[in-house]
Amino acid sequence: MEILDGKKISNQIKEEITVEVAQMKERGEKVPHLAAVLVGNDGASLTYVGSKVRSCKKIGFESTLIHLPEETTEEDLLKQVHQLNNDPAIDGYIVQLPLPKHIDEEKVLMAVDPDKDVDGFHPTNFGKMALDMETFISATPFGIMELLKRYNVDTEGKHTVVIGRSHIVGRPISILMSQKGKPGNSTVTLAHSRTQNLKELTLQADIVISALGVPRFLKADMVKEGVVIIDVGITRVADDTKEKGYYITGDVDFDNVSKKASFITPVPGGVGPMTIAMLLKNTLLARERHNN
Repeated sequence: MEILDGKKISNQIKEEITVEVAQMKERGEKVPHLAAVLVGNDGASLTYVGSKVRSCKKIGFESTLIHLPEETTEEDLLKQVHQLNNDPAIDGYIVQLPLPKHIDEEKVLMAVDPDKDVDGFHPTNFGKMALDMETFISATPFGIMELLKRYNVDTEGKHTVVIGRSHIVGRPISILMSQKGKPGNSTVTLAHSRTQNLKELTLQADIVISALGVPRFLKADMVKEGVVIIDVGITRVADDTKEKGYYITGDVDFDNVSKKASFITPVPGGVGPMTIAMLLKNTLLARERHNN
C-alpha cells in the first residue's frame, strides 16, 4: 500500500511555481495576482482563505483579501465582483463559498469573468472542461488528476466509481476520469445518495473516489483487494478528548480500507493540500492567458 501524499506533491508544485515566478521577476515582468473575496466569518472559510494568502506570499504571488461583513448585500457583493472583473492588476480571483443565505450563490458565480475564474466554477469553464478544451479546471478535481499522474497510477481501462455528484468535485472528476489522456481513459460510474446496491458497485471498482462528506462511510467490506482510494471527504467530528474539541476525518475508514488498497489518500494531507496548489497553478495560467 502506498500513500498518495498530497502534502508532498503540493509542495513540489509550489516549488515549481516559485521558480517560474522568480524568473518573471528577473525579467521585470508582472507576477501573478490572486484575490479572494470572503463574506462573513465562517471558521472553515477563514482557515482556507488564510492558507491561500500565506501560500501566495510563500511562492511570490501578489495576493489581495477582500473580507466583507456577513450583512453585505447581494448588490454590494456583485459590485465588488464587477470591480475585480475590470481590474487589470488581478489575474484571477475566488469568491469563497458558502455565502450567507441571503445571497444567491449562482448569481454571484455567474457574474465572475470566466477568464479570471481560477476556481473553475463558471459554466463556461465547466463546459469547456467537458468538451476537452483548454480551460480552468476546478481545483479539487485538477488536484486529484495531478496526484494520480505524479504517482503513475494506472487508470486506463479501469473501472472508477465516483461517490457524490456535486458540481465542484463529483461531476467534474467523473468527466475527467473518462476523457482520453493520462490519467483518464477509465470507465466511470457516478454514484450518489439515491444509488441502489452501492456496495456491489464499489466492490467492482478498481478506483473509488469518494466526495460524499459522510465520515468513514466507505468500509473495508465495500472494496476489493488492490483498489485505489481517493478520499475527498473532510469532516470535523466533535471529540472532547482532543485539544481542539474535534478531529478531522474523511469518507473512508482509513485504518481498515488501507489494508486492502494499493494506493490511498490520507485525510488530512491528501486531496486538501492539492486543492490549494492547483488554485495557484490556475492563477499562473490566468496570468499567462492575460499576457498573451
